[in-house]
Amino acid sequence: MSNDTGAPMDPNRTQSLTDVNRTQMLGDAGKTQAISPSALRGLSAEVVAGRKHALANAPAREAFLFELTGAGSIGDQRTPLNVCLVLDRSGSMEGEPLEYVKRACEYILDLLAPDDIVSIVTFEDRAEVLLPPSRITNKDLVKEHIRRLQPGNTTNLYDALALGCQQVLAGQEGGRVERVVVFTDGEPTTGIKDFGSLVQHVGEIKQRGVTCTFLGFGYEYNEELLAAMAKKAGGNYYFINRPDAIPEVFRAELSKLMTTVARNLELKLRAARWVTIRQAYGHGVAPGQREVTLQLADVERGTTLQTVVELEFQNHPLGQYRVLAATLTWDDALTGRRETMDLDCIIEFTADQALCAAPQDPRVAQSVEVSLATRVVEKTMMGLKSGELTAQMAIQELQKTQMLLEQDGRTEEASQVAQAVRDLQAGKTGDVEKTLIGTVTQLDQGKKTQN
Repeated sequence: MSNDTGAPMDPNRTQSLTDVNRTQMLGDAGKTQAISPSALRGLSAEVVAGRKHALANAPAREAFLFELTGAGSIGDQRTPLNVCLVLDRSGSMEGEPLEYVKRACEYILDLLAPDDIVSIVTFEDRAEVLLPPSRITNKDLVKEHIRRLQPGNTTNLYDALALGCQQVLAGQEGGRVERVVVFTDGEPTTGIKDFGSLVQHVGEIKQRGVTCTFLGFGYEYNEELLAAMAKKAGGNYYFINRPDAIPEVFRAELSKLMTTVARNLELKLRAARWVTIRQAYGHGVAPGQREVTLQLADVERGTTLQTVVELEFQNHPLGQYRVLAATLTWDDALTGRRETMDLDCIIEFTADQALCAAPQDPRVAQSVEVSLATRVVEKTMMGLKSGELTAQMAIQELQKTQMLLEQDGRTEEASQVAQAVRDLQAGKTGDVEKTLIGTVTQLDQGKKTQN
């Protein structure tokens, strides 16, 4: 971009919108900025300002909602897969749990299309490849190998993740969803097993374009570790409390993979002069920065992903400005390319305090409220764990959150909170934290299915 004299424009400078370029480029201040995809792209985006106006020449702040939507209808087309199933067969899996895992794998094989690539890694004290990356032509033969799986000894999660990632990378082809799906019932007991190293490990895997999903079964696994890894790896986290639910949860994850339209999403934010980023809800961004890059979750067909960014303005002069420039990049399943979209946050600074006191846009306000409720759920979990909250106090807090989530159309998360309430009422405290930490992980992703 250049100015009227032809000299290069400083990209870090606050961009004032004159009457001419305001009309040509961005429209009215505070108006929702919608950018639709081409007919073939799988993602569209909207930016919604919390308010149209902020107070000039004084400290102020405002939130902006980035809402990304996966293409709602692409006919019978589904995204081809390159998925590695990483299965815990340590000693604690002996009996019913391992039998249900075998059944789940057979079920998944039946759902795969001829063009899908699948691999299977099993682990105990060491990780082994049961099936290298393959297009399955003889499903019965693979099922027979799965049925022969036997329980082993300890749990080497680190090596299993590394080997699973290797299989996905070995089967890489353009335009596929690349995912490692990890199933475990225990905490790492051998190999590299500390929290920080494992979370860093999946982060490095994510940087190579491979997302990891974690399915935790039973009561012995470390839910904080699995949830942290799922968040760092951009994947999903599931708590499975009954062996007979294992096949259904595997199916649910596979269904999401088959309808993924955008993956490896990055949202790069660059604040203008007199502007800093106060927070990005759900992303742990330190306040006061001017440039950050957010790693976002994959987006499925008919799903929206919401991210709220709050900006802080110090003594900003009068006028209409672009206060933050954002660039969204993602791997598009429909085009098979890395796509880019530019998005702008615009606001008008005024001395009219009445304009600045207008109510916040309801979509932005609701998204912020859900983000704040997520932190309440975290505090409730901590309060239960430390004994600072009684079960009855926790139930009251969770019921408020359940109602809010239902109002926002987040039925899956509302159902999880309702289950946690029922468990507390029945005295089943062992399930509560594993359920709620999954709820927090999903809410921090910001995704919900469109009604």
